[in-house]
Amino acid sequence: MNIPRLVVAAPSSGSGKTTVATGLIAALAARGLAVSPHKVGPDYIDPGYHGLAAGRPGRNLDAFMCGPERIAPLFLHGAAGADVAVVEGVMGLFDGASGRGELASTAHVAKLLRAPVVLVVDASSQSRSVAALVHGFASWDPEVRLAGVILNRVASDRHEHLLREALEEGSGVPVLGAVRRSAAVATPSRHLGLIPAVERSAEALRAVADMGELIGRSVDLDAVLALARTAPPLDDAPWDPAAEVAPVPGTPRIAVAGGAAFSFSYAENAELLTAAGAEVVPFDPLHADALPEGTAGLVIGGGFPELYVRELSGNTTLRGAIAAFAASGAPIAAECAGLLYLGRELDGLPMCGVLDTAARMTERLTLGYREAVALHDSPLGPAGTRVRGHEFHRTVCEPGAGERPAWGWRLPAGPRTEGFAGPGTGAGQVHASYLHLHWAGSPQLAASFTAAAAAHRAG
Repeated sequence: MNIPRLVVAAPSSGSGKTTVATGLIAALAARGLAVSPHKVGPDYIDPGYHGLAAGRPGRNLDAFMCGPERIAPLFLHGAAGADVAVVEGVMGLFDGASGRGELASTAHVAKLLRAPVVLVVDASSQSRSVAALVHGFASWDPEVRLAGVILNRVASDRHEHLLREALEEGSGVPVLGAVRRSAAVATPSRHLGLIPAVERSAEALRAVADMGELIGRSVDLDAVLALARTAPPLDDAPWDPAAEVAPVPGTPRIAVAGGAAFSFSYAENAELLTAAGAEVVPFDPLHADALPEGTAGLVIGGGFPELYVRELSGNTTLRGAIAAFAASGAPIAAECAGLLYLGRELDGLPMCGVLDTAARMTERLTLGYREAVALHDSPLGPAGTRVRGHEFHRTVCEPGAGERPAWGWRLPAGPRTEGFAGPGTGAGQVHASYLHLHWAGSPQLAASFTAAAAAHRAG
């Protein structure tokens, strides 16, 4: 299958690749093209902006959590029907999973996709040195085709002339555009990065439109499209959730939390639940006063409940409904934000009380990939189930693990147990943890959870 594509990378974080990638998606979509947006790594927030720009879901390509062998199939699945695909990288071009070489780096994914790379360079404090930087990135790995440069935060016409002159003389990599400094397209950030698009609504739409306008006038879009069309066909078959899991009978209804407080999810998770036979019903805990009627299973993913703690705590009707649902033995899968919501309290305010733990914000960031093994049976699978996931939070739960921990893994400091796999406060079918999981890497999780929901519904 041949889908024109390119990867937007940078020498380091903070170079402006999210602005450029989102702007490219928006500018190409404004031309009437169907643009498929993708993000290297586990990040949930950038794909939200990509999705606004493209009008279709932004999807993640994480070679650690999903496995290198699934990257091209997942890409082809997400890009079906697109005229062009834009893949935003993560961190610096060659930065991957810590201590694992190129695994899960932007360069690794670019090679798996056989896609040309466009390097976004923050040129704000350099002129001729830009050629040495680009030359180094272009020559570091001959399997990575660095095929274009977009200069970002350019100060003036004179500055742009110096940069282009240096690159023409010293790098051999063409300049596709030069983006002037602009405060108008700045995307607000906070303790875990950019503010999710779902929280900013009209502001986010304006920001995406501004990015598209800026990149549309600053970058040679015809050259970008020509470069994307040089990507060769991929021989892989598109990923198909129906080929990963078999449907269970009964079509159990699985409620999935969403909205501003629980905005972190991978599209493939819900697709796998559907393929496993579930009816997936989204709901917003900030506004719903009950679980969707007929709910047989509940998934509460990641997000920022700490920013909506008063609203979540004040929704006593829903908190009580979730506690009763857990006490009935219904299956619940919660990760990160979901874990905080199921605890006794968050920053001193009452939560659902399903789990005997209290959470609070801290200054310390916990971040990194994890290889975990299930220590007890749960609705996500039997003890011994192995997964790869990702932690990213500034909260802490006390205690951080129940009598039946959800996961065990090793860190440089030694082994760690984490999370809760029931029984909690009478909740034998709860699995709650800080660990974010991309179920495409472990599709049996969706099959197991749907089967548990079907069994609960059958009574």
